[in-house]
Amino acid sequence: MTNWLPELPAGKGPMYARLAHQIAEDIMTGTLPSGAKLPPQRDLAYDLGVTVGTVGRAYAIVRERGLVSGEVGRGTFVLGSAPAQENGQAAFPEQASETASQPRRNVFTPAVAWTEAAMTAPDPGFGSTRAAVPPADAMRLDSTSAPEVGQAEIIGLILSDITRESPHEIASYTRSVSDDWREAGRRWLSRSNWSPDANTIVPANGAQAAIMAILAATTSPGDRVAFEELTYSSIARGAALSGRQPVTVARDEQGPVPEDLERVCSQKHPRVLFVMPTIHNPTLSTMGEARRKDIVTIARQHNLWLVEDEVYGSLRNTDLTPVAALAPERTFHVGSLSKSVTAGVRGGWVSAPTSHAQRIYTAHKMLSGGIAYLLAELSSRLILSGAAATLRARILDEITARHAIACACLDGHDFISAPDTPFLWLKLPEPWMSSTFKAAANSAGVLIDDEDEFKTGRSGKVYHRVRIGFSNPRNREETRQGLTVLRQLLDNPATGYDSFE
Repeated sequence: MTNWLPELPAGKGPMYARLAHQIAEDIMTGTLPSGAKLPPQRDLAYDLGVTVGTVGRAYAIVRERGLVSGEVGRGTFVLGSAPAQENGQAAFPEQASETASQPRRNVFTPAVAWTEAAMTAPDPGFGSTRAAVPPADAMRLDSTSAPEVGQAEIIGLILSDITRESPHEIASYTRSVSDDWREAGRRWLSRSNWSPDANTIVPANGAQAAIMAILAATTSPGDRVAFEELTYSSIARGAALSGRQPVTVARDEQGPVPEDLERVCSQKHPRVLFVMPTIHNPTLSTMGEARRKDIVTIARQHNLWLVEDEVYGSLRNTDLTPVAALAPERTFHVGSLSKSVTAGVRGGWVSAPTSHAQRIYTAHKMLSGGIAYLLAELSSRLILSGAAATLRARILDEITARHAIACACLDGHDFISAPDTPFLWLKLPEPWMSSTFKAAANSAGVLIDDEDEFKTGRSGKVYHRVRIGFSNPRNREETRQGLTVLRQLLDNPATGYDSFE
């Protein structure tokens, strides 16, 4: 029934929620019978005078409610009206109280309530959109974890030694940090000609847990934390969840713009600035030496703590001075194994200002329950035995090979990439928008991240870009297959819109 045109109900709330409500109403009343095909999204968007994204979100809502199904290449079809009654029980609780003498109420009340809630509920987080649960066999190009290069065999041997040598420690809670754990962290975090003191090292359950412990130890609920307008936004969302207030700083190709950071510090007085100086996520930019010094100067003037996230820095050899070396009294330098050795072990470390090392350890323990002995010992032995360095070399070779595949598959399109980086930052051609391309890729079985995933607050700035990670597929052929799907969408946008009706 492609000639169906809904009458949108008046009222407040997002257009997509009102459209979803009307589709549900028409299904329940039989206006859209079982098996009817909904109009293509672009056609309905044109008829209603709305964006394709609005129609796409409405279709996603009714699909999540089980009222329609989307078939790639065919369209979106009505599955049926209200769920069938069994054993005389009403399909919805509201129906149970109805009698023949009572006027019939809308049997779709639960969905009405759901869509009305969607109209008034706050956005789940910094511009992220609700999305259907992806299929289990989806190709994950939305992850940048270390590729599989034989870690399991090496880890198995080390774990065998640990379980044989330390049965009591494995059975108990971890109550102290060994010298080996600190030494492993010191070695892993060392950069250029800088190496932190072992006494400043705090092991953690991964970089994100470490950063959340830093925020807990240096700020209080209500305090402001500064982030670049585009960055790894999970930290900003975590900060907001813990009662801190994220504020955004303009960025350019090297990182935070000093003039805007100065303005934000003067007007909003943040306590902490989060930065990714080496291989910024998602833009791949690296902060130059002069910019690092400018950031440090401003931080000292405004008594600003600095969090230096170097999780991707372990993949790149550089002579640039770490921020922690420029301002050791106020910088928390964070690293982990997740991108360059193995993500599943959750090995991470902080080099903290001497005055705050114990505070970070305590905050991490309070927030996470403490580090697990088995994982901390495994992470330590991976580094001290040289296995981590061996795996990192293999991983860099694999990333370089997959980067070459990505360049070949996306040849002719505009993207930023590097041979030592497990993702690229793709500029979308007309008429693609970031969110619609992500939805089309998802429907085609490939998961990617749109630009909203990296925005730390509401922003009118539009990049028309997506981040594509290529380290998570099981092998190079899978990587090629996923990138080929994306290339087909890029080259055939009309087909792409049809694919996620």
